[in-house]
Amino acid sequence: MATQPTTDQQTVLVVEDEFIIALDLSETVRDLGHRVEGPYANKDHAFIAIDQEMPDVAILDVMTADGEVFPLADALTEAGVPIIFHSGHITDKDIEERYPNAMAAAKPCPPAKLVEMIETAREMAH
Repeated sequence: MATQPTTDQQTVLVVEDEFIIALDLSETVRDLGHRVEGPYANKDHAFIAIDQEMPDVAILDVMTADGEVFPLADALTEAGVPIIFHSGHITDKDIEERYPNAMAAAKPCPPAKLVEMIETAREMAH
């Protein structure tokens, strides 16, 4: 299946400390025609990246190599970046309370559902 070239390529930040999952998420993002920022195994490296360039969308694992991702999620939310939490450590209810505009995908997330969430987040970013 050929990916259609897109003129409005967006940047998707991927923060995931499990190597295989990080590669899989990155591949899914690239297959959609977007640019991957990362993947980063810890939030401190992701903070450096967003200081250079704010992404259009972020996919975040909750538990990173250097602790919970919430400080990064707070900074992204403040900047208006749509977030997809991709984790086995948090419930939809937890997300709704703290990040009412964010989406949550439980691991393992079927690729088709993740693609749908990325597209929804992309539309929110416009």
